[in-house]
Amino acid sequence: MNSDQRLPLYQQLRDAFATAISNGEWRAGEAIPSESELSRLYSVAIGTVRKAIDQLVAEGVLDRRQGRGTFVKRTRFNASMFRFFRFQSEAGERRIPESRILRREVLQAPSAVASALRIGPNDEVIHLSRLRLIDGTPLLAEDIWLPRARFEKLLGLAEADFGDLLYPLYEECCGEVVTTAEETLTVETADPLKARLLQLQPDAPLIVIERLAFDLTHRPLEWRRSRGAANKFRYHIEIR
Repeated sequence: MNSDQRLPLYQQLRDAFATAISNGEWRAGEAIPSESELSRLYSVAIGTVRKAIDQLVAEGVLDRRQGRGTFVKRTRFNASMFRFFRFQSEAGERRIPESRILRREVLQAPSAVASALRIGPNDEVIHLSRLRLIDGTPLLAEDIWLPRARFEKLLGLAEADFGDLLYPLYEECCGEVVTTAEETLTVETADPLKARLLQLQPDAPLIVIERLAFDLTHRPLEWRRSRGAANKFRYHIEIR
């Protein structure tokens, strides 16, 4: 374990487990070794292993399944968009929107992007412009920013290889696992480009969902802005 030795042992172990996930040693959807195996591997008591696992379960990184073991959770941040927009076909079927990459480019990070991603002002970023559609109707126009140093392999992919969901691609292609995110909602009016992409009138009201996504060590991985027509906006959350 390479964690800060001043931390409690279970916290050091939690960080070691997080590193195993970040490095792809433990992959999303797969079971991790048993508590007894981890106890032997790290030469610690089972109680310490259990406490470290408990912390990652509480953080939403691991999932205990009765009689089956403990699994690395798959990230499903696409579900958050269902809280805000009606991703449904004309028949009312709930759907994951089709994604279409409009532009992919490498740029020197604009100041706002560098600040959000915590990178240097001269560092390069990958900028993706993406449109999301249901049955050919545009719903969201997105700008996505990624540190080039961590996502270089995306530049070698054909656009058809991107698929409709990016986070599984980040993991499979670049070994980068998104585990948490922060989202902020604001309102603006459509500029000519966004109005054309979303098939709206100029200056139509838009909802902007700004998301900053992090890895297990809370390093920023992705900054995106998703824009959709305000008249298609909804907000849904369960309170228990």
